[in-house]
Amino acid sequence: MSQSYNVNRKYSSKLYKRAKEVITGGVSRNTIFRRPHPFYVSTAEGSYVTDIDANTRIDFANNMASLIHGHAHPAVNEAVMEQLQKGTAYTLGTKVEIEFGELLIERNHNFEKIRFVNSGTEAVMTMIKAARAYTGKPKIAKAEGAYHGTYDFAEISQIVKPENWGDIDQPNSVPVTFGTSDCVKNDVVIFPYNDTERTLNLLEANKDDLACVLIDPVSHRVGMFPIEEDYLVAIYNWTRKNKVLLVFDEVVTYRVTYSGAQELYPVKPDMTALGKIIGGGFPVGAIAGDAKIMSVFDPTHKIIKQPHSGTFSANPITMTAGKVAMELFDRQAVDDINNITDIAKKQIAEAAKDADVPIILTGAGSMFRFHFRHKAPRNYRETYQCPEERKLIVDFLDYLFLHEDLIMINTFACMFATTITQVEVDRLTESLHKGFIKFKEKIHSCAK
Repeated sequence: MSQSYNVNRKYSSKLYKRAKEVITGGVSRNTIFRRPHPFYVSTAEGSYVTDIDANTRIDFANNMASLIHGHAHPAVNEAVMEQLQKGTAYTLGTKVEIEFGELLIERNHNFEKIRFVNSGTEAVMTMIKAARAYTGKPKIAKAEGAYHGTYDFAEISQIVKPENWGDIDQPNSVPVTFGTSDCVKNDVVIFPYNDTERTLNLLEANKDDLACVLIDPVSHRVGMFPIEEDYLVAIYNWTRKNKVLLVFDEVVTYRVTYSGAQELYPVKPDMTALGKIIGGGFPVGAIAGDAKIMSVFDPTHKIIKQPHSGTFSANPITMTAGKVAMELFDRQAVDDINNITDIAKKQIAEAAKDADVPIILTGAGSMFRFHFRHKAPRNYRETYQCPEERKLIVDFLDYLFLHEDLIMINTFACMFATTITQVEVDRLTESLHKGFIKFKEKIHSCAK
């Protein structure tokens, strides 16, 4: 469908031909791939991205939720340029690593100690390994459909379909990568999100082998709806009773409040994985949590249960950019971005009503996701998109990207930056209204 839009693409098309000669599939991350080819950036500033064919678009994806202040924020750039003159990475510690650690621990009373890594995937992986090291047990439990990066244990059942997800009382452990060993599948317990009875039954059946229960409190892939409090409290109480760790993945959701999405709930996770916005636009990850549990990393101990290093962990460029970005993302900035997001959601709901299409918006804080539904989903199976719905979403996003000059996340989601104003919100609303009318018949046919 994308070929039907009259968009300047001459240089991007040529560049993609070159890319395919040296890069597998022409891209190094599948999230940027689109047919007939990706587009390539020339410049970006604030909430606007201009490609090499001089097409300028408003960015509501912000590099998959990682750019909390949009592109090329001057304060972040200035601090990074100053650090660049001093070096980019050393086999020594830096003061800024300590300062940034202090800042993040100050923001969340659940964080006692912290360790930095290089990505959200690495943060979740290291957190899982730490849970195993601390408990001495091998298994983890995670929600069906939840995305936690590409560590082989964490990615089990992030992509499942009706033909392979199994009985709801005993969901299958379905690998993403071909050739994943059976031992990986066997060590991951899959439970249905927001289903207390079934989840507790599955946890109870595996309690002697579970190191941790992994929770994303507003899981993007499950449907981007906040986890229900009663459900989370029930899991928390079960983990306390059975000496199993409760660990949170807040790589995406740390933006929801000043202290992360966990601030909305009366439970304390044992460890939390962070990433995305805390890097100030640079690759980053972190694990924060209980000091006793985090001590498995401690090199001063006689026995180091979880040896941990990383060539670029806590490099001064990332630490500098992250520190400035999170200082700017103060309580007022959090309130402001959440408020403008609420305005956007209200306007979009009004636009959908005016266009007479069934749209449900889910989310929290400065992020939200669209569902072609009459009723809000509560778990992955209710969120699941059939092939016809998936095609509709691809076509709708192509329309927004190529005809309305808007960039959104491929799940049909928005992740706002502090650079979004009422001007951009109005553009988003107007463009969506046009799309709702254009695809109205197909939306109705897909709506559940």
